[in-house]
Amino acid sequence: MAALIGILTVAGGWNTRAAAAPADNCTPPGIASASAAPTNLAAAETGAVDRYTTPTVTPLDQIDTAALGLSKPGTISVGTLSDAGPSICVNGKGVFTGFDNELLKAIADKLHLKIEFSGTEFAGLLSQVANHRFDVGSSSITTTDARRQTVAFTNGYDFGYFSLVVPTDGSIHGFGQLGKSTRIGVVQGTVQDDYVVNTLHLDPVKFPDYATAYANLKSGLIDAWVAPSAQAEGAVKPGDNTAIVENTFSVNNFVAWAVAKDNPRLVDALNSGLDAIIADGTYAKLYTDWEPRTLPPGWKPGSKAAPMPQFPDFAKIAAEHAATHPGNQPVARKSTLQQLSDTFFDWSLYRHAFPDLIKTGLPNTLILAVVSGILGTILGLLLAVAGISRSRWLRYPARVYTDIFRGLPAVVVILVIGLGIGPVVKDITDNNPYWLGAIALGLLAAAYIGEIFRSGIQSVEAGQMEAARAIGFSYRQSMSLVVIPQGVRRVLPALMNQFISLIKDSSLIYFLGLLASQRELFAVGRDLNAQTGNLSPLVAAGIMYLVLTIPLTHLVNYIDKRLRTGRPEAADPSSPIELAVEKG
Repeated sequence: MAALIGILTVAGGWNTRAAAAPADNCTPPGIASASAAPTNLAAAETGAVDRYTTPTVTPLDQIDTAALGLSKPGTISVGTLSDAGPSICVNGKGVFTGFDNELLKAIADKLHLKIEFSGTEFAGLLSQVANHRFDVGSSSITTTDARRQTVAFTNGYDFGYFSLVVPTDGSIHGFGQLGKSTRIGVVQGTVQDDYVVNTLHLDPVKFPDYATAYANLKSGLIDAWVAPSAQAEGAVKPGDNTAIVENTFSVNNFVAWAVAKDNPRLVDALNSGLDAIIADGTYAKLYTDWEPRTLPPGWKPGSKAAPMPQFPDFAKIAAEHAATHPGNQPVARKSTLQQLSDTFFDWSLYRHAFPDLIKTGLPNTLILAVVSGILGTILGLLLAVAGISRSRWLRYPARVYTDIFRGLPAVVVILVIGLGIGPVVKDITDNNPYWLGAIALGLLAAAYIGEIFRSGIQSVEAGQMEAARAIGFSYRQSMSLVVIPQGVRRVLPALMNQFISLIKDSSLIYFLGLLASQRELFAVGRDLNAQTGNLSPLVAAGIMYLVLTIPLTHLVNYIDKRLRTGRPEAADPSSPIELAVEKG
């Protein structure tokens, strides 16, 4: 491993600057980052008519928190993202935070409820809320009529500017210059995705998260990125060679929290809590800390009866800081090599990432791999025996199972089991899909392990079965005592390779939504990548996977060699040849 790190250092020009605290996109930027309303607005876009904000809310003292239909009594379960600071993110301490989530924490305090956050992917968030995997979805969700067919929304707590981010040396300077030949990046399932597809009538490149989309823009793999303005402003850094060239106000209403459509009482409770934190000044404080931007004309958070939050003059503060703001200072353009070095080989970020990877990611990765490996091995052996059985009632179901689980993508199986079975057994799992994810991986592995076992058993010479039967063993005894042990021994290297695959596939469990303490290696690296806007934490996670898989790979090779050649026999000193040598 030391050699590997040495190679990376030489090959990548590893940045060995002093290990100061790394940049953190999940830290409140404060009032010093205040900005006025965008002046470079797309001329053709205007705000949508507000048809959904409630006239008033139920007074807090009339909210019955016992009747809110929470999946866990007394606790609001929230599905959120970890990669979209300053709105929704995981900070350096592994805590879900950001403007959206801090507002929810304040509302939960008003309602005297606990709150529990789990990370997931945006593409599946609304369906997870609709299926009661989460009580609330928190992800800077811009409300649209199409989304209201799936979930209900609270009143708005933020507004929907989104930005066009492009390379500074490019030829694109506005939404009007985007064409069919332009590679436009969006996060799948977002309102920006909908805007590019249904308003601009273009075919975007879709990414699972904001960090990946922006990394592709910086590396030149896409020509433009359409993103929420808060995420765009948080991502663009001096020296990135990118800029926000135009903004537009969302044509699809405000930003709100999502709740299952059959739970209007929870919507009412959240609306009441939102008005309460607006009235007592909590909203204004959090907004000033996290997203100090001038509100668009005619819009305010909360119900129509809520007071207008009292903010500092963000436009004036922005003007005063304009001359000294880091983003307005000239920055030397980075070379391609320097850009790659800073992006992938930042030593300070490696030093920051490894403790979290070892403390949180490594144990969860091993737990998921071992549990799913044991389950897959036991079930796989049963499938193998059933698959070669003389009884078609055993043979046919085994073949059908193997064909289905080998043919489906792993993510589909994990989502079907986690979101399909999860609500049924939520009283047993405490609505936590961690172990359901391990079971899903085990069921997937069983299909492959079963085939490995079957090939090993069928490779045993027919004479072994005949010899066992000749000495009086029954068919079952012959299989269990003679044939199967030999077959298993022959496929041990292949089984170890399957276990290595399980280690890597454990990263797919993140789609089900995990607590911060349940993140595996890839999820930890991904969250650190989102905090810093740098891919070095993901490379560090890759190194941890190598630390696990390379020794296992060599162990597989050693086992395979021993099984093929056998143990070297020690020379017998009493043999005639040895005696002759000694006498000579």
